[in-house]
Amino acid sequence: MTRRHSGRTQVDVYVNVNYIAYDFRTTHWDRFRAGRGMNLVESTFTITELADEFDVTPRAIRFYEDKGLLSPRRNGLTRVYSHRDRARLILILRGKRVGFSLAEIKEMLDLYDVDNDQIEQARYLIIKSRERIEALREQRDDIDQAMKELEIGCEKAEQHLRNKGIALHEAVAD
Repeated sequence: MTRRHSGRTQVDVYVNVNYIAYDFRTTHWDRFRAGRGMNLVESTFTITELADEFDVTPRAIRFYEDKGLLSPRRNGLTRVYSHRDRARLILILRGKRVGFSLAEIKEMLDLYDVDNDQIEQARYLIIKSRERIEALREQRDDIDQAMKELEIGCEKAEQHLRNKGIALHEAVAD
């Protein structure tokens, strides 16, 4: 419908919008595969798919294989990753993000294989997490101290320049 209003033409437009509500806690591959009726547990992945999904390089994934953290099947020269490999990659990347060593991550992953109830894995995770929390607290304290020392140094240098009659922007430009 078109109407004239104050010298302007107004057009009413009706739009049908279809949208899919996503749970953004899942990855785009979860949504992609689910949208095509694929069972994620039975799905396989290529190294490129995993690299793209988790924003890592194929070289990084091969490195995790070399360290014994991932064990894809082989189809000739092609690596075929299972849902289990994908889950392990998620745990590897999460562990690295919080600062665990690859040896600690490997030990946690290996505990999954020997303990169906995951009791030992949970205990190990608690111990290592508490150690990491303490290390991060110490790092934070060290950073806070370094920042204070740098701020004091800057203040002293700025005061020295002011005493010499030099404006800060002049000193920084030189």
